[in-house]
Amino acid sequence: MANMYHTRPLAPPPSARRPVDTLRPRDVAGFADQLSTYHAAFAPLFRRAEQRHWAKHYLAGQLLEVQRKSIEPMALAMEGGNVQALQQFIGVGAWEDDAILARHQALVAETLGDAATGVLIVDGCDFPKQGRHSVGVARQWCGALGKVANCQASVLACYASAKGYTLVDRRLYLPECWFDDDFQARRASCGIPADTAFRTRPMLAVAMITALHERGALPFSWVLGDESFGVNTPFLDQIAALGLRYFAEVPHDTRVWRQRPGTAVPPPKKHGRPTHRLRVDPDAPSPPRVDALAAQLPLRAWRRRTILEGARGPLVAEFAVLRAVAVRERLPGPDVWVVLRRQVREEPELKAYLTNAPAATDPATLIWLSGRRWPIESAILECKSELGFDQYEVRGWTGWHHHTTMTLLAHHFLVRLGCQLGHRAAALTLPQARLLLQVSLPRRHLDAATALTLIRYAQQQNYAAYRAHRRRRLRLLDSS
Repeated sequence: MANMYHTRPLAPPPSARRPVDTLRPRDVAGFADQLSTYHAAFAPLFRRAEQRHWAKHYLAGQLLEVQRKSIEPMALAMEGGNVQALQQFIGVGAWEDDAILARHQALVAETLGDAATGVLIVDGCDFPKQGRHSVGVARQWCGALGKVANCQASVLACYASAKGYTLVDRRLYLPECWFDDDFQARRASCGIPADTAFRTRPMLAVAMITALHERGALPFSWVLGDESFGVNTPFLDQIAALGLRYFAEVPHDTRVWRQRPGTAVPPPKKHGRPTHRLRVDPDAPSPPRVDALAAQLPLRAWRRRTILEGARGPLVAEFAVLRAVAVRERLPGPDVWVVLRRQVREEPELKAYLTNAPAATDPATLIWLSGRRWPIESAILECKSELGFDQYEVRGWTGWHHHTTMTLLAHHFLVRLGCQLGHRAAALTLPQARLLLQVSLPRRHLDAATALTLIRYAQQQNYAAYRAHRRRRLRLLDSS
């Protein structure tokens, strides 16, 4: 297999991505040593020697080639694995996440930091859950299922630049019902700190953004979010107050003025209390919805541009970019850009965005930003499919935060690994980087030829061969 692998010419994959044809087994030997080096950057932040020991085991467990990555399967698959010790480390371990995350963010800045292309993206992340006793679980909108269901919700922050992307912070969302008196016993059993107050998802996002910005942890000036954040005007105004620029998708019924309307305090009436509040000039036109605005634009206002290179080739859309005035409590608010995007097809889907970027901003920058929210979706998917992000079996506040912290570290380790390979792995994805790591992890390992063969199947989009080859290897590992 190895000889065929080295000599057989590789056809260009359907995705048009360049195959990794320069990596050899010798290039991936010793990757486990890099995991030890990476863990050493965090080791001093754990209070006790056993915490440092099990932190490394948990990281290695999340990187293993196992079917399910809850604590027991990971512990059984590792040399020296201990189910009870790992459960205690994650569920009730007396180590603080804040210092670990601060160090993580500093390393992300070293790996991916780029002031020119760096953006911070916020998004919700929901995990379906059974039962009622896990922290924060309630019947609420579950994005993973696309409906109201029993789930656990959080808000994540992702840093993305031209060098790559990874998650950098997270906040657990506690539904308002969890602060009722009926939930007092449940809050205590989950270990929720007594001073925890109810916060909406946008409020949690602002807390993360503010902390990252004030510490200067990462080089970014743009904050990106979907409709759930774009519709929340206090969120947008708080981002602007920090001196940052937001670029947020907004619903079609969002209203803006094309020109700033006049305002005045109405003259006093003969009867009744005088008003001191500003009102829009009665002769001013009503602010139109953004979808109505898009429908009124002439054809010459739209320009066709490539957003990004997708798996099936370039993604092309038509854009219209114009200045407007946002609405704040029925009054004219800040000057904004409205970015309208529609797909090039018979029935195009319209997307609308608002940003507080300065008037001198190049429209090409705004078009580029409209295609930059995908990294957080990819990072969440990778953490779920490759690192067991949603497969934890802990119920408490401490366990949730510890598990998510370790997942963020594991994801960045793989991103860092891909960056270190440099030009030799220009088309390497995170799942493929994890496959290469199996070459040097004990017990649950892959040989280098198998790992590289799987990577080539994936890059050629020969997924049937990839799955068959992977299943055979897992059966061999399970029987060993």
